[in-house]
Amino acid sequence: MTTHQESLLPGTRRALLHRIAVAQAEGRTPSLVAAVVRDGRAVWHGARTSVDGHGPDETVQYRIGSITKTFTAVLVLRLRDQGLLDIGDPLEKHLPGTGVGEVTIAELLAHTAGLAAESPAPWWERTPGSLRPELSDVLGEQPLLHPAGRRHHYSNPGYTLLGALVEEVRGAPWEEVLREEILEPLGLHRTSTQPQAPHAGGWAVHPWADAMLPEPLEDLGRMAPAGQLWSTTGDLARFAAFLTRGDDRVLGAESVAEMRRPAAPAESADVVDGVTYGLGLQIQHRGGRLLVGHSGSLPGFLASLTISVADDVAAVVLTNCTSGPLPGAVAADLVRIVAEAEPRIPEPWRPLREIDPAVLELVGQWYWGTHAFGLRATADGLLCLAPLTGGGRRARFRANGDGTWTGLEGYYAGELLRPVRRPDGAVSHLDLGSFVFTRQPYDPEAAVPGGVDAQGWRGIG
Repeated sequence: MTTHQESLLPGTRRALLHRIAVAQAEGRTPSLVAAVVRDGRAVWHGARTSVDGHGPDETVQYRIGSITKTFTAVLVLRLRDQGLLDIGDPLEKHLPGTGVGEVTIAELLAHTAGLAAESPAPWWERTPGSLRPELSDVLGEQPLLHPAGRRHHYSNPGYTLLGALVEEVRGAPWEEVLREEILEPLGLHRTSTQPQAPHAGGWAVHPWADAMLPEPLEDLGRMAPAGQLWSTTGDLARFAAFLTRGDDRVLGAESVAEMRRPAAPAESADVVDGVTYGLGLQIQHRGGRLLVGHSGSLPGFLASLTISVADDVAAVVLTNCTSGPLPGAVAADLVRIVAEAEPRIPEPWRPLREIDPAVLELVGQWYWGTHAFGLRATADGLLCLAPLTGGGRRARFRANGDGTWTGLEGYYAGELLRPVRRPDGAVSHLDLGSFVFTRQPYDPEAAVPGGVDAQGWRGIG
């Protein structure tokens, strides 16, 4: 018998509150709100100080900046999954006339297209979007700074192009497509392109005095797909659950998992922290934990959405100041606090309903040369290959229905596992992308590339 924990333990809740209280006080921000998601639902909400004289709750809007990019990426992958484009297509195929049409959609999603980080002056985040009515105004005279596909270079104009791509293929404004295809199906009713009361105002805090200056709340116009959205901890908690599990009404689990996989190399300055980028999601190793999500900032606001899929815990942190607290670090700490204080309870082991004798014949110990591996059939219908001792290549394999299996991850992702049988039908060895796995180290009866010495195993006298 198992029980579902609807809420967190008192000690965990206090540790979470302490963390955001320290962030708000030391970061000198007017307000800070946060939420924690576990098992697909929000289990904690916390807030410090006030918005318009009241403590902010999970319904108060804050501007979320570049978290908007993740929403835009979902829209693009929906087009791919519906067969309307391939992310390997050059942009020109679907959005002609941009001047950078040779870059691919995938490169734009992963910030590897070589585009400039920002649009030409004036500073687009603090000036009206009406100053940049056309894509040419966003891209400028020198939009490409690096060879396409060679390096990760974060680009706000790149996501403006993706928003324009969505509009071109759908034949409707980006905002309208976003509402119909993501916000409404997921129930994100407090996420919008314009602020809706109650919402926080954006502030700049003086670096050497406890004084504040209101920041302008500009409409970003063409740049909207890169950073326009306003949202709440309640809505972003639901969005985090979607990014963990997928939702077939919007984007299936397999495509969401694809977003979470690295699609860009880490910049040299990021290697220590292990930061890279997927398809619309930032990826980072922090404290031995793999975290995915996105940060956001615009004048007056900072935001972070952070997920540990392995722990099934996510955190959202929103604040209304231009600089001060570090929402990404705070969110990562909230995830860590919950994951360590209340570790995920694994699903109970259950046996297979039935086992194919041909599959059972494959399981057990195998050798690649002298390296010992175990091949196990699991209750989800997969085969799992892993070293018996130490580190090494491991992967799960999915049956193809013809006696072969395809690798799902790591070195063997996409590679074919093929049982090779003797004339009597018994399995001789496994062929895995040309690697030969045998029941004995360098089995002389199997086809081992390079052959086996005729004198066999021996000592040295």
